[in-house]
Amino acid sequence: MLELLKQGGPFMWPIGACSVIALAIFLERAFVYFRIRQGSDHLLREIEKLAAQRKFDEAVIICQRTGTPLARIFIAALRAAGRSRDQIKTLVEEAGNREAAPLARYLGLLATIANISPLLGLLGTVWGMIQAFNVIATQGVGTPATLGGGISQALITTAAGLTVAIPTILGHRYLSGRAERITLEMEEYSLHLVDLLES
Repeated sequence: MLELLKQGGPFMWPIGACSVIALAIFLERAFVYFRIRQGSDHLLREIEKLAAQRKFDEAVIICQRTGTPLARIFIAALRAAGRSRDQIKTLVEEAGNREAAPLARYLGLLATIANISPLLGLLGTVWGMIQAFNVIATQGVGTPATLGGGISQALITTAAGLTVAIPTILGHRYLSGRAERITLEMEEYSLHLVDLLES
């Protein structure tokens, strides 16, 4: 691996850094989304049961203890219990917008890494080709093996950039889909609670 980094030249280091950052973002977001979704159904059933019994304070305590985005939206709805449906819905939508925004955290950076990785690879290749042609200009063509070796080294960065970009694009698509599904689920669960509080 270190030999490959040396062969690819200085542009291999930022490409390698991009791969590490992209992997860290993917793992962090996947863990966050897993934690958010885990227990959402159970929380809804528990709060639904307490809301039906008009035990709003107890329901708020459970939500505070849970501490998930869905729980914080439920708190906004439960504290507005007794108001009109439109008022509760407005408060829930405001809370939902606040909680949905952090779900997309780091996804923009992941998309940026997916876009710049192949460009860094291309830049490294161009840099390597310039150096190869400088050698030709000063020392002559030399042997085909020497020239081919220089060109193959220059192309390593393009291959590395694409190797980072392709899984990063797939990871970004996957995480964006998960974030959208979680947002829709939170909206669905929250509106269900709003309907329950109205009745």
